[in-house]
Amino acid sequence: MSETQALQAKLVGDIEAAADLDAIEALRVAALGKAGSVTGLLKTLGGMTPEERQAEGPKIHALREAVTEAIATRKAALEGAALDAKLASERLDMTLPATDAPRGSVHPVSQVMDELAEIFADMGFAVATGPEIEDDWHNFTALNIPETHPARAMHDTFYFPDTDADGRAMLLRTHTSPVQIRTMMSQEPPIRIIAPGRVYRSDSDATHTPMFHQVEGLVIDRGIHMGHLKWTLETFLKAYFERDDIVLRLRPSYFPFTEPSAEVDVGYKQEKGRRIVGGNGDDEGHAWMELLGSGMVNRRVIANCGLDPDVWQGFAFGVGVDRLAMLKYGMDDLRAFFDGDLRWLSHYGFNALSVPTLSGGISA
Repeated sequence: MSETQALQAKLVGDIEAAADLDAIEALRVAALGKAGSVTGLLKTLGGMTPEERQAEGPKIHALREAVTEAIATRKAALEGAALDAKLASERLDMTLPATDAPRGSVHPVSQVMDELAEIFADMGFAVATGPEIEDDWHNFTALNIPETHPARAMHDTFYFPDTDADGRAMLLRTHTSPVQIRTMMSQEPPIRIIAPGRVYRSDSDATHTPMFHQVEGLVIDRGIHMGHLKWTLETFLKAYFERDDIVLRLRPSYFPFTEPSAEVDVGYKQEKGRRIVGGNGDDEGHAWMELLGSGMVNRRVIANCGLDPDVWQGFAFGVGVDRLAMLKYGMDDLRAFFDGDLRWLSHYGFNALSVPTLSGGISA
């Protein structure tokens, strides 16, 4: 047996007899470390003649490979034995609370929905809901948007191939306005509701997604006018943004279901790349930003719901919940709301046990 073969037999035998991982590491250093026996043999190759190197080189390299493989095999066996012993000795009580497990958080959209419900409840509004799969009549026709109306081009609608029992086209609702129609048809005035929920339009970019969240408000009563609408929106926005310097600007606009209609702008200023809502948009350093649409409910819409427009008047408004969340909490891309990225949710999510409420303080 050659000297190389004898060294290999000794090293492999010592490795296989190693009792623990520390012993394995010591043997590895002694054989393969900078001053190790195998490393020393590898260094002698440089001083050999070509003929000697051709004869001894394969033996030395085979020695290194055999030692390396023996170390890996023994190390895996020792680690497996240690894991088996640990599993056999440990007992886990599955009834204990998962105190160290990652905890979920309240999504910003859900957070804002809760805030809106609290704010409007304090103003006497109830929350109304309706189906997300709607028929054409509730989604368009009852809202003064007949089939030939050009306003239908304002909505990129997801239609279903089949119709309902009455032959009406079915679709994913493009706004929560159908909830207003259903409420007016099923409930006697006076009516004060908000209708939050998911809506669907075929659009996708940094500020639009095919599915987004909207909240609409409706008031039906006697003697309602635009002054009531402006006061409601100012009170709502001051409570939501927690600022008393909210200034609104109402611009004439067009919506088929309201007349007159108004786009509502809010004053803001730019700070460190963020839009900070507050102040007069005409002041130096400020500007106006379009925030929501509103108006007095069209007489035809009131009549379509079986109410007398000479007796009952009302106002309505609508705003994107996701946009409100972006403005208040400093988010810059609407698509991130629906990516499910845990890093984003961890940064913007809210503790489920300390959800802000109007009564407990929205900033609590």
